[in-house]
Amino acid sequence: MKNFAVIPCFVFFSFFLVISSCKKSDGEKKDKETILKGSVTILVDETIKPIIEDQIEVFENFYPAKIIMDAKSEKEVVRSLINDSSSIAVLSRKLTAEENKIFDNKKIIPKVTFFATDGIALISNKNNKDTLVALNDIIAFMKGKPQNAIKGLVFDNPNSSTVRYMNDLAGINENPEKGIFSFKTNEEVIKFVSENEGMIGVVGLNWLYQPSGIMKEIVKKIKVLSVKSTSGNEFYPPSQNNIAEGKYPLARDLYIINCQGSSGLGMGFASFVAGEQGQRVVLKSGLLPFRTPSRKIKVRKEIYNDKK
Repeated sequence: MKNFAVIPCFVFFSFFLVISSCKKSDGEKKDKETILKGSVTILVDETIKPIIEDQIEVFENFYPAKIIMDAKSEKEVVRSLINDSSSIAVLSRKLTAEENKIFDNKKIIPKVTFFATDGIALISNKNNKDTLVALNDIIAFMKGKPQNAIKGLVFDNPNSSTVRYMNDLAGINENPEKGIFSFKTNEEVIKFVSENEGMIGVVGLNWLYQPSGIMKEIVKKIKVLSVKSTSGNEFYPPSQNNIAEGKYPLARDLYIINCQGSSGLGMGFASFVAGEQGQRVVLKSGLLPFRTPSRKIKVRKEIYNDKK
């Protein structure tokens, strides 16, 4: 009789475990990351940090998601992406063939979303008389040839996308030993230029359109230079219109690169940024959206006095 008494207890205990397991499984499914909820870390090129901060804030207001931004230099972002520190990155370039091959070996096809065009801005101290600069003079200076109007070029970081962009433009692999300065962030570049005449800072345009509270007063102490291309005769400032018409010579496209390998929050965020709401955020930021947001015009037959 004792042996028979054990069986019902065992069956009841097994049934309890199954029910508990089901409940736990259901809970895990509810907390599971989807394209519109969950938590994810996104690697961001520091030179375009402000626009991504804005996109994250708006996205989180719409959806039950938490996006953690990790802003670094371009080289650090790519290194972290390859080493699986995070599987989503925002860059001012696409992956190279060599970088894509690394993901091919991992059986992952990166999804690339083009969402905006940015400009690299050249800035100087407000007291400087000249508001114009020829790109040929900047390139010559980077090749180690002194220029009377340029005391030095100031970059945010030796590993940044702005350094890589300008080096590619000049056709050099390393910066000259003299006349090139670098800090850690765009904010430090802007502050240094505001305090030193004759220096030309190289920063992401978004930092000037959307300065933080502390930086607003500092930005007032600098001026944005109009740039002449290597083959043109006219000087153009980095405005939305000039970037759209291809007149500003230091424009660059921005991409979200998703290497999650699944339909996760990265895909949802990229779709949002490239969609109607995200493109409105880009337009408001001063950058050029890849798609112009639609405008709804309401035609009225009568004029009403709305102030009553």
